[in-house]
Amino acid sequence: MSRADEIFIQNCTDIIERGSWDTHLEVRPRWLDGTPAHTVKQFGIVNRYDLREEFPMLTLRRTAFKSAVDEILWIWQKKSNNIKDLKSHIWDSWADESGSIGKAYGYQLGVKHKYKEGEFDQVDRVLYDLKNNPASRRIMTNIYTFQDLHEMHLYPCAYSMTFNVSGNVLNGILNQRSNDVAVANNWNVVQYAALLMMFAQVSGLVAGELVHVIADAHIYDRHIPVIKKMMQNPKYPAPKVKLNPEVKDFYKFTVDDFILEDYQYSNVDEKFEVAI
Repeated sequence: MSRADEIFIQNCTDIIERGSWDTHLEVRPRWLDGTPAHTVKQFGIVNRYDLREEFPMLTLRRTAFKSAVDEILWIWQKKSNNIKDLKSHIWDSWADESGSIGKAYGYQLGVKHKYKEGEFDQVDRVLYDLKNNPASRRIMTNIYTFQDLHEMHLYPCAYSMTFNVSGNVLNGILNQRSNDVAVANNWNVVQYAALLMMFAQVSGLVAGELVHVIADAHIYDRHIPVIKKMMQNPKYPAPKVKLNPEVKDFYKFTVDDFILEDYQYSNVDEKFEVAI
Protein backbone atom coordinates (compact mmCIF):
# COMPACT_ATOMS: atom_id res chain seq x y z
CA MET A 1 0.00 0.00 0.00
CA SER A 2 1.03 3.61 -0.36
CA ARG A 3 2.31 5.60 2.61
CA ALA A 4 -0.78 7.77 2.22
CA ASP A 5 -3.00 4.68 2.61
CA GLU A 6 -1.09 3.64 5.72
CA ILE A 7 -1.43 7.07 7.35
CA PHE A 8 -5.09 7.39 6.37
CA ILE A 9 -6.00 4.02 7.86
CA GLN A 10 -4.12 4.77 11.09
CA ASN A 11 -5.77 8.19 11.42
CA CYS A 12 -9.26 6.84 10.78
CA THR A 13 -8.77 3.94 13.18
CA ASP A 14 -7.54 6.27 15.93
CA ILE A 15 -10.41 8.70 15.40
CA ILE A 16 -13.13 6.04 15.34
CA GLU A 17 -11.79 3.97 18.24
CA ARG A 18 -10.42 6.67 20.52
CA GLY A 19 -11.97 9.92 19.35
CA SER A 20 -14.22 12.40 21.12
CA TRP A 21 -17.87 12.79 20.00
CA ASP A 22 -19.70 16.13 19.85
CA THR A 23 -23.23 14.65 20.01
CA HIS A 24 -23.89 16.50 23.29
CA LEU A 25 -23.15 19.87 21.66
CA GLU A 26 -24.90 22.18 19.23
CA VAL A 27 -23.09 22.03 15.88
CA ARG A 28 -23.14 24.30 12.81
CA PRO A 29 -22.95 21.73 9.94
CA ARG A 30 -26.13 20.12 8.65
CA TRP A 31 -26.88 17.23 6.32
CA LEU A 32 -28.99 17.94 3.25
CA ASP A 33 -32.09 16.75 5.10
CA GLY A 34 -31.46 19.33 7.86
CA THR A 35 -30.21 16.85 10.46
CA PRO A 36 -27.27 18.08 12.59
CA ALA A 37 -24.02 16.59 11.28
CA HIS A 38 -22.12 15.34 14.32
CA THR A 39 -18.52 14.16 14.34
CA VAL A 40 -15.99 12.09 16.22
CA LYS A 41 -12.56 13.74 16.31
CA GLN A 42 -8.93 13.61 17.36
CA PHE A 43 -7.08 16.78 18.33
CA GLY A 44 -3.63 17.60 17.05
CA ILE A 45 -2.84 15.01 14.38
CA VAL A 46 0.55 15.42 12.68
CA ASN A 47 1.37 13.47 9.50
CA ARG A 48 4.62 13.52 7.54
CA TYR A 49 5.00 12.76 3.83
CA ASP A 50 8.43 12.65 2.17
CA LEU A 51 7.99 13.51 -1.50
CA ARG A 52 11.46 12.18 -2.26
CA GLU A 53 10.16 8.71 -1.44
CA GLU A 54 6.70 8.71 -2.99
CA PHE A 55 3.80 10.92 -3.93
CA PRO A 56 1.19 10.82 -1.13
CA MET A 57 -1.97 9.68 -2.90
CA LEU A 58 -4.55 7.21 -1.66
CA THR A 59 -5.06 3.95 -3.53
CA LEU A 60 -7.90 2.78 -1.25
CA ARG A 61 -10.09 4.87 -3.54
CA ARG A 62 -9.47 7.31 -6.35
CA THR A 63 -8.38 10.85 -5.56
CA ALA A 64 -9.38 13.16 -8.41
CA PHE A 65 -5.86 14.38 -9.11
CA LYS A 66 -6.48 16.92 -11.88
CA SER A 67 -9.39 18.49 -10.00
CA ALA A 68 -7.27 18.76 -6.84
CA VAL A 69 -4.45 20.45 -8.77
CA ASP A 70 -6.92 22.74 -10.54
CA GLU A 71 -8.20 23.97 -7.17
CA ILE A 72 -4.73 24.64 -5.76
CA LEU A 73 -3.89 26.62 -8.92
CA TRP A 74 -7.19 28.51 -8.52
CA ILE A 75 -6.16 29.56 -5.01
CA TRP A 76 -2.40 30.04 -5.25
CA GLN A 77 -1.79 30.95 -8.89
CA LYS A 78 -4.98 32.66 -10.02
CA LYS A 79 -5.58 33.97 -6.47
CA SER A 80 -9.25 33.81 -7.26
CA ASN A 81 -12.25 33.72 -4.99
CA ASN A 82 -14.76 33.14 -7.81
CA ILE A 83 -15.93 29.67 -8.76
CA LYS A 84 -16.25 30.74 -12.39
CA ASP A 85 -12.44 30.41 -12.51
CA LEU A 86 -12.64 26.83 -11.19
CA LYS A 87 -13.43 23.76 -13.28
CA SER A 88 -14.93 21.62 -10.50
CA HIS A 89 -18.10 22.32 -8.51
CA ILE A 90 -16.76 21.69 -5.00
CA TRP A 91 -17.27 25.32 -3.93
CA ASP A 92 -20.74 25.79 -5.39
CA SER A 93 -22.50 25.53 -2.00
CA TRP A 94 -20.54 28.50 -0.64
CA ALA A 95 -20.71 30.83 -3.65
CA ASP A 96 -23.14 33.72 -4.10
CA GLU A 97 -25.04 34.55 -7.30
CA SER A 98 -21.94 36.20 -8.79
CA GLY A 99 -19.78 33.13 -8.09
CA SER A 100 -17.82 34.77 -5.26
CA ILE A 101 -16.93 33.00 -2.00
CA GLY A 102 -16.16 36.34 -0.37
CA LYS A 103 -12.77 37.55 0.86
CA ALA A 104 -11.50 34.01 1.28
CA TYR A 105 -8.66 31.76 0.08
CA GLY A 106 -7.24 33.15 -3.18
CA TYR A 107 -8.42 36.66 -2.38
CA GLN A 108 -6.21 36.75 0.72
CA LEU A 109 -3.15 35.46 -1.13
CA GLY A 110 -3.51 38.25 -3.68
CA VAL A 111 -3.56 41.13 -1.19
CA LYS A 112 -0.33 43.14 -1.36
CA HIS A 113 1.66 43.93 1.79
CA LYS A 114 4.56 46.29 2.41
CA TYR A 115 8.06 44.96 3.12
CA LYS A 116 11.48 46.59 3.22
CA GLU A 117 12.09 45.29 -0.29
CA GLY A 118 8.80 46.62 -1.68
CA GLU A 119 5.20 45.45 -2.04
CA PHE A 120 4.38 41.77 -2.51
CA ASP A 121 1.36 39.58 -2.19
CA GLN A 122 1.91 36.44 -0.10
CA VAL A 123 2.68 34.12 -3.03
CA ASP A 124 5.14 36.50 -4.64
CA ARG A 125 6.84 37.03 -1.28
CA VAL A 126 7.40 33.27 -0.95
CA LEU A 127 8.86 33.16 -4.46
CA TYR A 128 11.09 36.16 -3.70
CA ASP A 129 12.42 34.70 -0.45
CA LEU A 130 13.07 31.24 -1.90
CA LYS A 131 15.24 32.89 -4.53
CA ASN A 132 16.86 35.65 -2.44
CA ASN A 133 16.61 34.58 1.22
CA PRO A 134 16.50 30.76 1.31
CA ALA A 135 17.98 30.71 4.83
CA SER A 136 15.05 32.75 6.12
CA ARG A 137 12.83 31.30 8.83
CA ARG A 138 10.04 33.68 7.83
CA ILE A 139 8.89 32.12 4.55
CA MET A 140 5.24 31.62 5.30
CA THR A 141 1.68 32.49 4.35
CA ASN A 142 -1.51 32.91 6.39
CA ILE A 143 -4.99 33.48 4.99
CA TYR A 144 -6.90 33.47 8.30
CA THR A 145 -7.35 37.24 8.31
CA PHE A 146 -9.56 38.12 11.26
CA GLN A 147 -10.66 41.52 9.97
CA ASP A 148 -12.10 39.85 6.84
CA LEU A 149 -13.73 36.78 8.38
CA HIS A 150 -17.17 38.38 8.32
CA GLU A 151 -16.85 38.71 4.54
CA MET A 152 -15.82 35.07 3.96
CA HIS A 153 -18.53 32.58 3.02
CA LEU A 154 -16.45 29.85 4.69
CA TYR A 155 -13.56 30.40 7.09
CA PRO A 156 -10.31 28.92 5.73
CA CYS A 157 -9.70 25.32 6.82
CA ALA A 158 -6.17 24.97 5.43
CA TYR A 159 -4.96 28.41 6.44
CA SER A 160 -1.16 28.53 6.69
CA MET A 161 1.93 27.25 4.92
CA THR A 162 5.46 27.53 6.29
CA PHE A 163 8.35 26.83 3.92
CA ASN A 164 11.86 25.90 5.02
CA VAL A 165 14.95 25.27 2.93
CA SER A 166 17.46 22.70 4.20
CA GLY A 167 20.42 22.43 1.85
CA ASN A 168 18.81 22.01 -1.56
CA VAL A 169 15.57 20.60 -0.15
CA LEU A 170 12.33 22.55 0.24
CA ASN A 171 10.11 21.37 3.09
CA GLY A 172 6.70 22.67 4.07
CA ILE A 173 4.24 22.64 6.97
CA LEU A 174 0.54 22.85 6.19
CA ASN A 175 -1.55 24.02 9.15
CA GLN A 176 -5.21 23.15 9.08
CA ARG A 177 -7.73 24.15 11.75
CA SER A 178 -10.32 21.58 10.61
CA ASN A 179 -10.25 18.54 8.36
CA ASP A 180 -13.14 16.38 7.14
CA VAL A 181 -11.02 13.25 6.97
CA ALA A 182 -13.26 11.17 4.71
CA VAL A 183 -13.91 13.88 2.11
CA ALA A 184 -10.92 16.22 2.20
CA ASN A 185 -7.89 14.70 3.91
CA ASN A 186 -6.06 13.17 0.97
CA TRP A 187 -7.40 15.86 -1.35
CA ASN A 188 -5.58 18.49 0.73
CA VAL A 189 -2.42 16.38 1.03
CA VAL A 190 -2.26 15.90 -2.75
CA GLN A 191 -2.82 19.62 -3.34
CA TYR A 192 -0.10 20.85 -1.02
CA ALA A 193 2.32 18.18 -2.16
CA ALA A 194 1.77 19.51 -5.69
CA LEU A 195 2.24 23.08 -4.45
CA LEU A 196 5.51 22.15 -2.74
CA MET A 197 6.74 20.54 -5.96
CA MET A 198 5.92 23.68 -7.96
CA PHE A 199 7.69 26.04 -5.56
CA ALA A 200 10.70 23.71 -5.41
CA GLN A 201 11.07 23.42 -9.18
CA VAL A 202 10.91 27.15 -9.90
CA SER A 203 13.39 27.80 -7.07
CA GLY A 204 15.95 25.20 -8.18
CA LEU A 205 15.23 23.01 -5.15
CA VAL A 206 14.11 19.46 -4.45
CA ALA A 207 10.68 18.89 -2.91
CA GLY A 208 11.17 17.22 0.47
CA GLU A 209 8.82 16.74 3.41
CA LEU A 210 5.25 17.92 3.66
CA VAL A 211 4.18 18.01 7.30
CA HIS A 212 0.40 18.17 7.75
CA VAL A 213 -0.76 19.53 11.11
CA ILE A 214 -4.49 19.20 11.81
CA ALA A 215 -6.04 20.77 14.90
CA ASP A 216 -9.44 19.06 14.56
CA ALA A 217 -9.38 15.88 12.45
CA HIS A 218 -12.92 14.56 12.36
CA ILE A 219 -15.16 11.97 10.76
CA TYR A 220 -18.87 12.66 10.37
CA ASP A 221 -21.35 10.21 11.83
CA ARG A 222 -22.78 9.19 8.44
CA HIS A 223 -19.30 8.62 7.04
CA ILE A 224 -18.18 5.98 9.53
CA PRO A 225 -19.78 2.90 7.89
CA VAL A 226 -18.40 3.94 4.50
CA ILE A 227 -14.93 4.60 5.96
CA LYS A 228 -14.86 1.17 7.64
CA LYS A 229 -15.77 -0.49 4.36
CA MET A 230 -13.26 1.59 2.41
CA MET A 231 -10.37 0.63 4.69
CA GLN A 232 -10.88 -2.99 3.60
CA ASN A 233 -10.44 -2.16 -0.09
CA PRO A 234 -7.46 -3.49 -2.09
CA LYS A 235 -4.32 -1.38 -1.71
CA TYR A 236 -1.61 -0.60 -4.25
CA PRO A 237 1.80 1.09 -4.40
CA ALA A 238 1.86 4.88 -4.63
CA PRO A 239 1.72 6.44 -8.09
CA LYS A 240 4.44 8.65 -9.53
CA VAL A 241 3.91 12.34 -10.17
CA LYS A 242 6.29 14.37 -12.32
CA LEU A 243 6.33 18.02 -13.32
CA ASN A 244 7.06 19.31 -16.78
CA PRO A 245 10.76 20.25 -16.32
CA GLU A 246 10.48 23.07 -18.84
CA VAL A 247 8.34 25.20 -16.53
CA LYS A 248 10.47 27.64 -14.52
CA ASP A 249 7.82 30.28 -13.78
CA PHE A 250 5.29 29.48 -11.04
CA TYR A 251 2.56 31.30 -12.97
CA LYS A 252 3.09 29.20 -16.10
CA PHE A 253 2.08 25.86 -14.57
CA THR A 254 -1.12 24.28 -15.83
CA VAL A 255 -2.87 21.09 -14.79
CA ASP A 256 -1.37 19.43 -17.86
CA ASP A 257 2.16 20.05 -16.54
CA PHE A 258 1.53 17.38 -13.89
CA ILE A 259 2.21 13.89 -15.19
CA LEU A 260 0.53 11.14 -13.16
CA GLU A 261 1.95 7.66 -13.78
CA ASP A 262 1.07 4.15 -12.58
CA TYR A 263 -1.94 5.19 -10.54
CA GLN A 264 -3.73 2.04 -9.42
CA TYR A 265 -6.66 2.43 -7.06
CA SER A 266 -9.54 0.43 -5.73
CA ASN A 267 -12.34 0.96 -8.22
CA VAL A 268 -15.11 1.07 -5.63
CA ASP A 269 -17.49 3.99 -5.78
CA GLU A 270 -17.89 5.05 -2.15
CA LYS A 271 -20.07 8.14 -1.78
CA PHE A 272 -19.66 10.63 1.05
CA GLU A 273 -22.39 13.17 1.58
CA VAL A 274 -20.85 16.58 2.33
CA ALA A 275 -22.13 18.37 5.43
CA ILE A 276 -22.75 22.08 4.83
